[in-house]
Amino acid sequence: MMDKLKQSNLYRSELIPVSGKLVERYNKCLVKLGFTKTKLKTFHIDGIGWSPEVAEEKENKSYLNNGEANPHGIIISPLQKGKPVYLPFHTFDRDIMKFVFKIHGIKIKNITRDCAICLDFDQGIDAFYEPLDVLKYNTITINFHLIDNLDKIKEEQLKLVEEFNRSNNFISETMHQKLLDSAKKYGDLRNRDLDLHALQFTTDSFYTRAFGGVYVLRDFIKTIVVFEDEAWHKEAIKDTNYDVLIYHISQPELMDKLRDHMIIEYDLETEVKTERYDRIKKFEMFQHLKKTQHPIKDILSDPILFKSYLNKLDIKSRKKVMSVERYLEKLETSNEYKIADIVDVKLFEALHKPHSSLEAKHQDLIWKLLVNISPKDVLFWYWYDKEDFYANFEDWDDSFKDWVIETIGNNI
Repeated sequence: MMDKLKQSNLYRSELIPVSGKLVERYNKCLVKLGFTKTKLKTFHIDGIGWSPEVAEEKENKSYLNNGEANPHGIIISPLQKGKPVYLPFHTFDRDIMKFVFKIHGIKIKNITRDCAICLDFDQGIDAFYEPLDVLKYNTITINFHLIDNLDKIKEEQLKLVEEFNRSNNFISETMHQKLLDSAKKYGDLRNRDLDLHALQFTTDSFYTRAFGGVYVLRDFIKTIVVFEDEAWHKEAIKDTNYDVLIYHISQPELMDKLRDHMIIEYDLETEVKTERYDRIKKFEMFQHLKKTQHPIKDILSDPILFKSYLNKLDIKSRKKVMSVERYLEKLETSNEYKIADIVDVKLFEALHKPHSSLEAKHQDLIWKLLVNISPKDVLFWYWYDKEDFYANFEDWDDSFKDWVIETIGNNI
């Protein structure tokens, strides 16, 4: 199903192949973290050690999690440095991995020559009980554990050497044997730097896949929590312990609040001249096209064909596709027109963007939220929520897929 994307290098193209000895080390990590081994002989991993093939085998995309509050990572190769995290449990997972390699990169390179590292992301929450428990995320401690307890074995080797050098122990054959056995099994660890001290990572605003997907926006006027799941949203509203604003992602009031708090903004006159508007309009058009004589890719790429098919649409659909331009035209003659009366709601929502005053890291998070509120720009959809994009891509018309691939390819 994803062949078209794979051929265009748009489907998890930066995964690292794992085989041979590395599979054995990966399995040791899985067992150490409390999971079961994979039976696969070869697979691929991303920057945090997640594998799509292992996820498929285990029928669990979150197989590196011990419950929603306890995610983990696995490092088996220095090649994971700078690689994407394809299915982050939190939006800050990529930043955590950058941080890990920035501080411990040289040691990781040395250790992964013959060992694997298990990562434990501890936010001091053993388990989630209520949806607003996500507000407890604050400082995350990243703990490192080596398979085969290599760091402990290094200590044992150092003790053996100390003992060996004490009085006449160097004559002892048993002593010789112990040292040889340890060196044969684990190599000479005496001068290896195996100490990966724990790291602290502080979170601010973020998205987590816990509770069906939750946005926590806490760097603004007032903390706003946005739920993607209706049942968890209803549950959260009952919780009166926190002074926060709670919304479901499909509530129209959410957009009002985000505008009021200067988290998002819009300028239709500017937006209508952009490539982004062009992509959104064409996506809208695609949704109204039924049984066409020409391939959809041609209709969306050729202005003459586009106009021809636009005129073939029923009046209601035509007004919807062209609603932004119609509104701006009417505005030139009179300012008594309201956006809501003419512009389609979802189209209007899709034309918002993060407020220009936002820091870059917050802009990315708000783009993701906007893409989830109204997914109409295929490029930003691909950039900010790949998994959701992939899920929808599968159901699209083949010719439309070609247009989407070309559109994304032209912007990378």
